[in-house]
Amino acid sequence: MEEYSSVSPVVLVHRPPAMDFIDEPLSHSFTVLYTHTSPEPLLDFLSSNASSVRAVVSVGRLPITAEFISNLPSLEIVVCASVGFDHVDLDECRRRGVAVTNAGDSYGEDVADLAVGLLISVLRRIPALDRYIRSGQWTRLWDYPIGFKLDQKKVGIVGLGSIGSLVAKRLEPFGCIISYNSRSPKPDNVPYFYYPDILSLAADNDILILCCSLTDETHHIVDREVMETLGKNGIIINIGRGGLVDEKEMVKCLVEGVIWGVGLDVFDNEPEVPEELFGLENVVLSPHSAGMTAESLKNVTEVSVANLKAFFSDQPLIFTV
Repeated sequence: MEEYSSVSPVVLVHRPPAMDFIDEPLSHSFTVLYTHTSPEPLLDFLSSNASSVRAVVSVGRLPITAEFISNLPSLEIVVCASVGFDHVDLDECRRRGVAVTNAGDSYGEDVADLAVGLLISVLRRIPALDRYIRSGQWTRLWDYPIGFKLDQKKVGIVGLGSIGSLVAKRLEPFGCIISYNSRSPKPDNVPYFYYPDILSLAADNDILILCCSLTDETHHIVDREVMETLGKNGIIINIGRGGLVDEKEMVKCLVEGVIWGVGLDVFDNEPEVPEELFGLENVVLSPHSAGMTAESLKNVTEVSVANLKAFFSDQPLIFTV
């Protein structure tokens, strides 16, 4: 019998009610509690179980605040079933000595797929064409919305990490001309041109695809100046975090024709979405679902459970923050 199972550590799952994909695999190895099933207010529930909870599994990016953490004095690890961890108070975790892990590359392939899907949908106006047929307008030829080709488009990737690199590889066969901005240049074997700042990247590209993490430095990295620099034919695809874009200015730029279109999987104040976007034909929206495939959820479940087992067996963690 493995060492971790002899004690059966108590794991608290903090998730939206519908996101139950991780429940059964966790229950095979751990004693599992759920915040969403408690009739008590959240902080009261945490206090009631304060002495027993040694791990928290965060699903769906519900906030793990300093107050949340302070109510769990026995907490040793937070396992994020997501790549992003900006919903976790890392400073408080560090102060308390609480380990934090994330999903690593579990979602990478599917997030990259959706980035390309959003881009093609915006360029070729696929949702608008779908609405055109469903509304019964297809009664004459050549009166439907016309889009643009992807071949030879100049694409700037903001954040050429694991996901950004997967996006770039998918765009190469389309004939796209790819460049990027990251904290520092990649090794010489990376075949894309590096721009040291996002303004110069926007100036020389038709499309910006946002793949970077949300930090204090990247918050609203795409502001009005960047959008004006990208220009009236420019497209923004965001599969990173909503806070990377100044959302209010983006709406104004779309309405005013400062940029041509956007494809968004993430928003500044999810699940709230600016209503002005709903009536715009050059906008394609997705409900933060880039990684939501059966295959990715299986991957992230395996990684999350493996991280917990490793932690409680004093083995190296798979992905640490």
